[in-house]
Amino acid sequence: MFSKKWMLAVLIAAVSVPSLAVADQYTVDPEHTYPSLEFSHMGLSIWRGKFNKTTGKIMLDRAARTGSADIQVDVASIDFGHGKMNEHAIDKDWLNVEKFPTMTYKGTLKFNGDTPVAVDGQLTLRGVTRPLNLKINSFKCMEHPFYKKEACGADAEGDLNRADFGMTQYSEGEAGKIHLRIQVEALKGG
Repeated sequence: MFSKKWMLAVLIAAVSVPSLAVADQYTVDPEHTYPSLEFSHMGLSIWRGKFNKTTGKIMLDRAARTGSADIQVDVASIDFGHGKMNEHAIDKDWLNVEKFPTMTYKGTLKFNGDTPVAVDGQLTLRGVTRPLNLKINSFKCMEHPFYKKEACGADAEGDLNRADFGMTQYSEGEAGKIHLRIQVEALKGG
């Protein structure tokens, strides 16, 4: 008799507890994810470069309207489309690839209704971690036509000062400002 009452109590408790939402995990597609940066070149023009090697994970809990991003970038993969600029970008005065081969971005997604609109995060570059909040300009999920599983894509952007990360050479005023964009595609699961 006691065991039947115990079983009934366990069943009632199990039914009355609301189910917990589980976040979906997405793996960054390195073939379709290219963080890029742009900055003034002596006030004469705008230099643009992209990183060709990126990995990471995105967590997305639509029911709870939350999520996270964890992105790793191989900084030696910087590509300005100009050999001399690529060489300069990876040396010790700038990205210092030999000592700091990876840049990371970790953040929490912020929603407006059902849509992610921003990421409150931290950028680690050259061993220095600073806050970097990104605005999400576009966000979309759909079944990927080739992989036949859900894929999500986004375009996010934010600004930083390179001097804050130890890149102080020629960083006065506008020259020190870097506009960072991360366009990302990620596949559910992996």
